[in-house]
This record gives sequence, C-alpha cells and structure tokens, in this order.
Amino acid sequence: MTETIRAYPAESGAVMQWASVEAGHARGWLHLSEVPFECGAVLPHVRVYFETWGRLNRTADNAVVVCHALTGDAHAADGGGRPGWWNGLIGPGKAIDTEQYFVVASNVVGGCAGSTGPSDPAPDGRPWAMRFPAVTVRDMVSVQTRLLDALGVREIALVIGGSLGGMQAWEWAVMGGERVRHTVAIAAHPAFPPLGIGYNEAMRMAIMADADWQNGEYYGTGRSPQAGLAAARAIGMLTYRTDVLFAERFGRRRALEGEESEFLVSTYLHHQGDKLNRRFDANSYLYLTRAMDSHDIGRGRGGVEKALGQVRGRLTVIGIDTDYLYAPRDLRQAVEWAAARGVAGVYRELSSKYGHDAFLVEFEALSRLVEEALCAPAQ
Repeated sequence: MTETIRAYPAESGAVMQWASVEAGHARGWLHLSEVPFECGAVLPHVRVYFETWGRLNRTADNAVVVCHALTGDAHAADGGGRPGWWNGLIGPGKAIDTEQYFVVASNVVGGCAGSTGPSDPAPDGRPWAMRFPAVTVRDMVSVQTRLLDALGVREIALVIGGSLGGMQAWEWAVMGGERVRHTVAIAAHPAFPPLGIGYNEAMRMAIMADADWQNGEYYGTGRSPQAGLAAARAIGMLTYRTDVLFAERFGRRRALEGEESEFLVSTYLHHQGDKLNRRFDANSYLYLTRAMDSHDIGRGRGGVEKALGQVRGRLTVIGIDTDYLYAPRDLRQAVEWAAARGVAGVYRELSSKYGHDAFLVEFEALSRLVEEALCAPAQ
C-alpha cells in the first residue's frame, strides 16, 4: 500500500508518494509540477522514482547522491529482497556505509524505470513518444536537486556516478556549489568526446532503421523496435568491454560443434540485446544517448576550464586504464585544469581487463578508491 504525503516544505508544490518504508530502505515517487527543461519546454507534471538507504542525520548533511548509467535505475543497493547494481559498494560497513550516510538514488527524467519519460502519457492521454522534450544532463541534475530539497537534505557529503552517472556527477559539482562537499566522477569526461557521440549515433541509427520503430509511435501497436534496440546494445557492449576480455571469455569458440554454428561472442551479444529488450524502452535509449551527446559542463559557461572554477567541493576523478570511450589522459587533464582553478582535486586510476564497465564489476578496487576519497581531509 502506498502513502501520499506533502513533501518537505523546502520544495513548494511537491508531493511525495511512498511505496514502501523498511528498516534502512525506502522507495517512492516525488511528483513535481511545472518542470522546466533547458530546451525551453515546461512539463506540467514530472514523476521521479527514487530509493534511499540509511537515515538523514539531524544536521541534514550526510547525504550521498548516487547517479546511474545509461540503462541503469534507482535500485543501486540491497532492498526489497533483491541486490542492486552497486551492491558491492553500498551497504552497512561497505565503502558507502549506510549506517553513516543517507544514500539517495533516482531514475533520471527521460528514463523508463519509474521516472517520467517518452513512454508516459502526455496531457492528451497519448504517450509522449518523440514529442517528449529534449533532455540534458543538467535537466537530470535539476530534477534531482528538487528531490534532495523535498527529502530535506541541506548538504551533500558525496555525489558519485559512472559513465552517464559520472556526467551527472560533473554537473552536480558545478551546479551544486558549496552544497556538494565532494564529487567522485568515474569513467566520464566533463564534456562528452566525439568518439562517444559517434557510437551513440550508430546506436540510434540501428533503432530508427527498424521498421517496428514507427517513428517512435510504437506504443500500443503490438510491435516495438526490438531488433534495433538489440543491435544498439551490441554496438554498445563492444565499446564497454576489452579485446583482452573477449579473447579470454570467448576466443574463436563456437556455441556448438561445426563450422555452421554461431561464435560464442555472437550468442553473447544476442543475449545482451534480448535482456535489454525485456527491461528498457527504445525511445528512452534515444533520448538518454542524446543527453550524453550534449553533455559539456563548459556549455554556456565559457568553456570547460572556466566552468571548473565554479566547483566548490573536493573533486575525485577515477579513470579506467583500459577504457576505450573515456581516455584516462583526458580525465587526468580535467583534474589538472581544475587544480589550476584552485579546486582540490585528485585523479585516480583503476586497472582492469573489463574496460569501461569496470566500475560495475571491480567492486574491491573501486571500494578502496571511494573509501580513500571519503576519508580525504577537507581542504
């Protein structure tokens, strides 16, 4: 049973709807009215699905904001009888200790895991589909800011995320000002690189080339661009992992004996496409990859270097030595630019055969880096 209450007074006009409140874990939705987007559009209503772990302290300054990646969701840690996608990092006694911190994760606006996105009904009752406003990473962070206000959070101890989540972390560092004490951006540039934009375009082309996409108006038709979304996922998976890992796991082995059988790497990519089709909306994939493309903390702020001068808290940037999409040299340079602007920042590197996806796999190594960041003395 759900309970609907008026949200914290700091967020005027917001309504909180709780789905469940258990010891140490809660789930719910924040309903917001009149939500402006960077593109100039204003949605009359936006629903934000979120989960929390731990408790907000009396001074309301122990919050940790966890930002998810492209196809992620708000279920970052244990709760409701199932593990979260960052379960190795968040929980009692773990790097992000839920006995010490109040952890908040939400599904991004434009997504399809509980927050308002293109599959949701517009005021005319039809799904938004491609009429949904263009979403940016700043829009995501603006909505998250209203969620933190509604939860009564005064100060944020840490904002952390990888990939698209890392892009949100970069924006939090700039937009949050003195409210954010520390930011950890993992496997993400302060401005999305052209190689990533190119791969995102290839993935979108795959979806939109599927006849079942129907110009985005596939809801209720009994057909959806499953082949296109699966192809997009296959393209993405080839950039998220490494040649070393693929050689080790699959080699040139085939699924069955005989030269006519598929290679194991092919069956793996088909499997990943099938899994994504069971849980993700193709139009959300289009919108969120475009949000990634537009990510640039320097846009409208005089460039990346000047924007870094607006960061008030500490900054930790974590690169992955085998990351094909987010070159460690660029992340290291961003920290150098920040330091030149007086920001207390450090660069750390995670060594892994998993490539870009290492932040979702290498929990032991990542935990050490996060614990180091959290224990760093204030400057």
